[in-house]
Amino acid sequence: MRTRAPFWFSLTCVALSTSVFACRQTPRETTPETKSETPTDASPKPLASASEGVSPVTIDHDVVTLAGKPEKLSSYRGKALLIVNTASECGYTPQYAGLEALYEKYKDRGLVVLGFPCNDFGGQEPGDEQQVATFCQKNYGVTFPMFAKVHAKGPEQAPLYKTLTQDTGAGITGEVKWNFTKFLVDPQGKVVARFEPKVEPMAGELVAAVEKVLPPK
Repeated sequence: MRTRAPFWFSLTCVALSTSVFACRQTPRETTPETKSETPTDASPKPLASASEGVSPVTIDHDVVTLAGKPEKLSSYRGKALLIVNTASECGYTPQYAGLEALYEKYKDRGLVVLGFPCNDFGGQEPGDEQQVATFCQKNYGVTFPMFAKVHAKGPEQAPLYKTLTQDTGAGITGEVKWNFTKFLVDPQGKVVARFEPKVEPMAGELVAAVEKVLPPK
């Protein structure tokens, strides 16, 4: 005959079973909080600005005008310069009008636009210096200084463009990729900003940069 276990024994077994079951439970693993690697200021930085990336060198190069006369860029010291590689058969060629407008607006305050015709990009400046001069005057009434054709890149790169693309500061240095790339130079001859071809000469960002570096009145 089967003997029933005493009531107190049954309670003891239940308590022991519950205790063992509880011990076998694995506590939930806590993952430590991971710090974000995203910088606090994640907004994109401008290509260049007058406050950072300033060139350690000065623009003092010897150049030649469209008329074939030698000239030193150091003669423009004390003025702000906008140096542009131009072309007569480019989709950006109408920017000549904007460059002239910018020059007319600020020339009395010390800005000089300098145009350097270049045939490196798509063969879009095939003419000689006389043809370039005629084209600029006839189509856009250009009055700002224009210079002889140069190479903005490659093995025959002009010393001026070597300085602009290789010896400048962060955000400015780098090979010129197309016609109408613009470099802004302050009155001390330091390259302070660069604007790619799609930036129109009268665009707000370019005009604002020019106004920041105009010589004091």
